[in-house]
Amino acid sequence: MGFGGAGGDGDGTRTLQSFVPPRFAPAIAKAARRWSVAGTLLAAQLYKESGFNPFARSPAGAEGIAQFMPGTARAMGLADPFDAERAIDAQAHLMRDLLRQFGAVPLALAAYNAGPAPVSRCGCVPPFPETQAYVADILGLLNGAGDALAAGVGGLDIRLVA
Repeated sequence: MGFGGAGGDGDGTRTLQSFVPPRFAPAIAKAARRWSVAGTLLAAQLYKESGFNPFARSPAGAEGIAQFMPGTARAMGLADPFDAERAIDAQAHLMRDLLRQFGAVPLALAAYNAGPAPVSRCGCVPPFPETQAYVADILGLLNGAGDALAAGVGGLDIRLVA
């Protein structure tokens, strides 16, 4: 088992959340296997970071599906942050490194969002509203929030009780 709960299901695509666009599932599964990071963690991040938009740009200057800042992209060897497959691989590599450094998914997520320095200083999820919301949102996605299959959509049985 890898960091963040990566497990084996053959190609790794069957355990990804139902909100993962099929075109990105193989790249996520491949990166998860290569870097021993849970594909579900990577998928939840991509959903939160860009909504799986490989051409996303943030007002702060983050680019691509994994929303890398230019300096971080360069540090990860990512020449083109708009190349979704390579950006997903770089994201998995960075998360593997952050998980090793901080030893816990919430801290690694906080470091991905706010940078490692604030997380190192406090040994916690820093008290930045954006970072706290980012970590909470991704942990929610990892626990099935937003996943149509986990919610039973498709065979949904709704009962109103008076």
